[in-house]
Amino acid sequence: MKEKIWLSSPHMSDEGYEKEYIKEAFDTNWIAPLGTNVNEFEKELAGKVGAKHAAALVSGTSAIHLALKSAGVEEGDIVFCPTLTFSATANPIIYQNAKPVFIDSNYETWNMDPKALEQAFEKYPEVKSVIIVHLYGLSSDMDKIMEICNKHNVVVIEDAAESLGTYYKGRHTGTFGEFGVFSFNGNKIITTSGGGMLVSNDEQKIKKVRFWSTQSRDAARHYQHSELGFNYRMSNVVAGIGRGQLKVLDRRVAKKKYIFEFYKRELSSLDGIEFMPINDWNEPNYWLSVITLKGSVRPLDVMEALEKENIESRPVWKPMHMQPFFAEYDYVGGDVSEKLFENGVCLPSDTKMMDDDLERICSIIKGLWSK
Repeated sequence: MKEKIWLSSPHMSDEGYEKEYIKEAFDTNWIAPLGTNVNEFEKELAGKVGAKHAAALVSGTSAIHLALKSAGVEEGDIVFCPTLTFSATANPIIYQNAKPVFIDSNYETWNMDPKALEQAFEKYPEVKSVIIVHLYGLSSDMDKIMEICNKHNVVVIEDAAESLGTYYKGRHTGTFGEFGVFSFNGNKIITTSGGGMLVSNDEQKIKKVRFWSTQSRDAARHYQHSELGFNYRMSNVVAGIGRGQLKVLDRRVAKKKYIFEFYKRELSSLDGIEFMPINDWNEPNYWLSVITLKGSVRPLDVMEALEKENIESRPVWKPMHMQPFFAEYDYVGGDVSEKLFENGVCLPSDTKMMDDDLERICSIIKGLWSK
């Protein structure tokens, strides 16, 4: 069996930055719960993306959850959410006993369609919050979306879990809404093994999120709790990994871009193959290189051919309104997200791949067209 090629696996720095920060945590015995690494990781990440404040949490999911709580989302409230996303975007809406309304994508961005968003506001003017996703590192059309959301005076939460390092018109994704969410899961462009960050320019709201995330422990000598709390705070060891990873973020973005351009150069001439859209206002992090297929070669053909050679690939996210758990909730839009799911394939985008690996992958895919 040939060596495994992963879709997107953890990639530690060659310099060992992560080990230095972890060693510091061990040497000072700041293993848990908090410490210098947590405080500095918050400052460094916020500084990197251009946000004023940040709270380091155990996951991107927990960051979305506490952003919704901070936005005042409660039982019965409506929250707009893209349908083309991972379930972690939508699940926290249910944690708050609120109701998601799923919104279609457009082909121009693969993200939330501003026209469908306007239709959703007409149908549900009482909506409490809107979650925006920057899918696969492609930024949403934030000018149009923010104009619509500001007109309706709703809190915008950006799920930038897949888009750390992505720019929209020169500005980092995750900094347009009141809250921005980043993920450091093992498959993300940088990782802490598991973890997330909530950013905002509102210092008081971030302070409150930190309070909630440490079990809402009141400032008292004894253990006193006046509010519901959560065990959502990032550990000092995990934050040390994040600090080291942040030093190589720009390198990882450059390699992801190289991978995308390699695929595009080698595969774009194949009949019926198209690549995810790169707009002139969008500087993606190219987290995953994604194609769509129109013709006799289908996504499953590509995935099975790669799988036989020990190479990982995946379908595009299955839309939330098509998921059994979310079937009862409303959906606004057409069939764009369904078509992207039906026709899309996420190609291996691991930053540890060499040219030989990319050539091997492209050769297998080209072989499907020569049959």
